[in-house]
Amino acid sequence: MMKCDCCDEIDLQDLTRLAGMGKTSDMSEILDKNLEDIEIQEVLKNGTDLREYALQIDKSIKEAEKASVGDYLKESENIISLHNQIEECDGILERMENMLLVFQNDLGSISNEIISLQKRSVNMSIQLSNRQALKGPLSTFIEDIAVSETLIFGINNVPVTDKEFMVQLAILNQKLNFVKDQDFKETKACHDVKDVLEKLKIKALAKIRTYILEQIYKFRKPMANYQMPQNAMLKYKFFFEFVLANERNVAQEICNEYIDTLSKVYYSYFKSYASRLDKLKYEEVPTKDDLMAIEDGSKGGFFQKSNLKNKSTIFTIGNRGDVLAQQLEAPIIVPHVQQKTKYSYEALFRSLQYALVDNSCREYLFTTEFFHVKGSHAQELFDRILGKTLSLLVKNVENYVLECYDCLALFLCIQLINRYRWMCHKRAVAALDSYWDSLLGSFWPRLEYVLKLNIQSVRECDPAKLANKELGPHYITRRYAEFSAAMLSLSEQFPSQELSNLLLVLQDEVHCFLLKMAAEFPQRIQQLIFLINNYDMVLSILMERTRDNTKEAESFREQLQARSSEYVEEILSPHFGGMMQFVKEGEQLLDSDKKNELANLEKKSLTLVASFSSNWKQSLEEIHREVLVSFPNLVTGSGLLQMALTNFVQYYHKFNKLLTPNARTQLVNIHVIMVEIKKYKTNF
Repeated sequence: MMKCDCCDEIDLQDLTRLAGMGKTSDMSEILDKNLEDIEIQEVLKNGTDLREYALQIDKSIKEAEKASVGDYLKESENIISLHNQIEECDGILERMENMLLVFQNDLGSISNEIISLQKRSVNMSIQLSNRQALKGPLSTFIEDIAVSETLIFGINNVPVTDKEFMVQLAILNQKLNFVKDQDFKETKACHDVKDVLEKLKIKALAKIRTYILEQIYKFRKPMANYQMPQNAMLKYKFFFEFVLANERNVAQEICNEYIDTLSKVYYSYFKSYASRLDKLKYEEVPTKDDLMAIEDGSKGGFFQKSNLKNKSTIFTIGNRGDVLAQQLEAPIIVPHVQQKTKYSYEALFRSLQYALVDNSCREYLFTTEFFHVKGSHAQELFDRILGKTLSLLVKNVENYVLECYDCLALFLCIQLINRYRWMCHKRAVAALDSYWDSLLGSFWPRLEYVLKLNIQSVRECDPAKLANKELGPHYITRRYAEFSAAMLSLSEQFPSQELSNLLLVLQDEVHCFLLKMAAEFPQRIQQLIFLINNYDMVLSILMERTRDNTKEAESFREQLQARSSEYVEEILSPHFGGMMQFVKEGEQLLDSDKKNELANLEKKSLTLVASFSSNWKQSLEEIHREVLVSFPNLVTGSGLLQMALTNFVQYYHKFNKLLTPNARTQLVNIHVIMVEIKKYKTNF
């Protein structure tokens, strides 16, 4: 290949420019143009003739052409060899191109096959997931709808009390419910098993109906223990659930049969039991003549001498309150075992109501659990079973209260009702609430009526006509104290505002009566002794049996303190009246700042000192004897005596301060008096 000399003269910048150009011009054209430009510039620079220069150029070109032809001829073999090599390379490259095209086609086929396999894999994966997702529900569906030989045998041949029957019954119930759901969805597979399941259901219902009715009929046997059939029925309570879910007519038949049977059983039992208990009641009962202010033995009432052994039971609680404590949940009274023993009404009432509570709570809990009812439906079912019995018991109570004049019996029954109601609520049974309300509706009005009769008897009592006019506690006061203490103690757990109001009215009437009765005594000291004895007795009984902070106790405490202070003045006055009057007058003079007039009383004070010195010991002895005789309660008498002696010493000190020095020297020394007073100190 021939090299041009002028190439060395090509500007490097042009080469760089050519190398960086993105144009499509041929490199040789650019080089030729550059050479021509250089030569032209050189010719113009030297001033050469262009024609000569053109001829010279033409000659140079021809010479160059001849030289290049020679060069080509010399290199012809190489050119031929190069041509052959190029053709061989073209063949090789053509073959390689063909091979690559084949390979490209093969790769395209493989790629399509991979894509196809991938799609098939995805489809197979989806199919597998769908089949796996369907496998569980389909298996469950087949298991739920298929009827096995074990199920058929268990329902047809196994006894209902056998555990296996209960298992197969649960399976049958599940399949029946499942078929109902699928039938609603119009599943065709249900038609294959529907007839078989229906026959099994009818067979199961027949066996269950027979068994439950047999258990119900056991209640009708005399002296039957109700708990045993009920426990047996509760053991198989699923039976009724199955019947209720699959055949409501049979369930209604069983329910009606149970209600009819138990209603008669309970009515017969409680009617007989109440009748036999009634024969154990006391024959002697209070009447309308046995009121608080009616004197013993008058008008042929309960307080006749023939009934004195039971006199205290009307107004005194005694051990009657045990029915609210240790006897509240004691075993019921068995009439044929204790037929020789007599009881108060509240004891018989407790036994009857406790039997009712026990049976009613058990019955209510049984019906709610076995018959699957609650709320108003449970109450309705309970009323159908025990409604007739409850009406009988309410009627018996109404008949009793019409002729009852025993306030304590009425109030004890009310408290029993409150406690048994609370007991029922504790057992989650509120079904007897209307029954308790009916009883309270009978007892409360009667209690208020009888209480008002007693209040009226106290109000209308004429002290002038009473034979008993002793200074000790009056029988009306004692009755009131016992009765009030009993009512207050019984009502502590369940207080009643109505009762509290009536008791306050009764208290006021007793206060008025005591004042009227005290007015029957001619001397003031006798009146005070009577009032103190009665107030003290009432307060003692109230403090012993009730809380300390009752209104009644506080009222009588205030009355007792006031009367005690007045009594002390009255008992000291006969013996030391002169000294007491002198002290009062002297203190008035001192308060009025009239000390001169006080000095003028020295003669009188000397007389009083002489009288006091000669009689004070004897006076103290007489006071001591009089106090102890007047008050049967030794504690009260001792307290009044100590109160009197304290007042006596106080008057002595005041008297001593008012005396002149001359008179004071003649007065008995205080130490001598204190030694004498210590002799009357008691340990009460």
